[in-house]
Order: sequence, then C-alpha cells, then structure tokens
Amino acid sequence: MAAAGLRLSLLRLSEMPAALGRQSRLYSTSHAFAEVLQLPKVQQTKLLYPLQELERHLAPDARSDLHLRVFDPSPEDLARADEVFTATARNRIDYVSSAVRLDHAPDIPWPEKVCFIGRSNVGKSSLIKALFSLAPEVEVRVSKKPGHTKKMNFFRVGKHFTLVDMPGYGYRSPEDFVEMVETYLKERKNLKRTFLLVDSVVGIQNNDNIAIEMCEEFALPYVMVLTKIDRSSKGHLLKQVLQIQKFVNTQTQGCFPQLFPVSAVTYSGIHLLRCFIANITGNLR
Repeated sequence: MAAAGLRLSLLRLSEMPAALGRQSRLYSTSHAFAEVLQLPKVQQTKLLYPLQELERHLAPDARSDLHLRVFDPSPEDLARADEVFTATARNRIDYVSSAVRLDHAPDIPWPEKVCFIGRSNVGKSSLIKALFSLAPEVEVRVSKKPGHTKKMNFFRVGKHFTLVDMPGYGYRSPEDFVEMVETYLKERKNLKRTFLLVDSVVGIQNNDNIAIEMCEEFALPYVMVLTKIDRSSKGHLLKQVLQIQKFVNTQTQGCFPQLFPVSAVTYSGIHLLRCFIANITGNLR
C-alpha cells in the first residue's frame, strides 16, 4: 500500500504542471517543483535522481562501477530546466511536421539539436510525451501497438532547440528505416546528441546493438536512456543497470558514461533528463 501511495503522489505531482498549464498561460513551473521538494528525502531522490536512489541498494564494492554523478545538477538547475520545457506565450512548444526523408525535413530557422531513437515498443513516444507534460497542448501520439512511429517527427521547443522523434527499429519498422535513419544521423550537422532508448526490463537486444554500432561508426555523441523502470523489481532493475553500465564502460566510445533511468508512468528521472537536454543545448543558465 505504501508503494501504491507513493506512485499515486508522484503521478499527481507530474500531472500538476499540465493541469495548471491549461488553466493559465502565466503559470510558473516553480510552484509544482516546490511541491516535489517537500517530499521526504528518499522519495525525492527516487523521483529526481533515480540512479542515485538505486545506489543505496548496492554493495559498496559495486558502487564504483556506476557513473552516478557525471551529470549532477542541483534542484535549482532542475527547476530552471523545467522552465525551458514549459509552454508560454513567449516559449512556444509544438509539433512542427513529419518527414520520411532528410530532404523532406522542415527548414527550421532554430537549431535542431537532439533526436530520440529506440526499438519498437521501447516507450519512446510515451517518454517524449512525459518530457512535454509541461506543454499539454503538444500532441504526441502514443499507440498500444509497437511500430506506430513511421516518420521522423519534429517538435519545436521555443527558440531553444528542436527534438526529433525517429521511427522505431525492429518490429513493424519502416522498410526504408536504415536508409532514413542512417542518412539523418550521418548528414545532419547540427545534431547535438542522440538519445538511444533501451528497455530496462529486457536490456540491450540485437537490434539495439545495430543502433549502437551506427552511432559508434558515425562518431556520434549519444546517451543511453533506460525506459520502463517502473515495471521491474528493484533487484531486476539493479541487475540490468549494472549489465548495461558494464557494456557502456567496455564496449562504447561515444556513449555518455552516465545512464538515465526513467519512467513515463511515475515520472522518475524525467526532471533529470529534461535538465540534461537543457544543459547540452546550452539552455541551462
């Protein structure tokens, strides 16, 4: 019952910005974030810094294997990053257009800097919707069927950056997926970071290895985001995190050393991921 209560409270906190945003365009995210800071320390850490929360359950000799604080923003930094993702009259956040080929991509006057890529059914659309929860008017379609995203979808985040939702690979992926994605990753010069999503329940799969090899081959800086962390027991999640961290430490060169576990259900890790995106795009001031 305690776990269910915590989950409900986190959901209410995560929904608060969206609800208030519909009531007033003058809403400031600081009000909702102040509520987060009132949570007990353990619950607050679980919501804001999920990897550090997992650290409590590791044996001392295993903690050195994880890169927990390569990116370690303060709660004040997290609050400032939330403002970047909050839609206002001056900070428009919306869907721009879709494209099946790079030459069909919109001619956007502001920097296009981050893209999200992952296996079909990894929860990519759900994660992007959670990131945009402070801009409730943004339409991010989430389907129960894997392989729903067939095109590159472009979202504008104010004048700060553009976020690109790439088609999922694997099951029901577009026939020209490799050509579409490889061309984009290889030729898009203003791409700041690629976020590669891995299902934390099943870990790195063969299809994920293909995407990882693509990022490594093109010398792209990328980040591994572990989705669906609410679906695993603590022990299983720890096992997967340690295995994936070992892979990153020993098998990659271009991957950011710190993992980003997230849940689009409880919003655990969402504030931290927003903050990392704001930081790498030069918007965390």
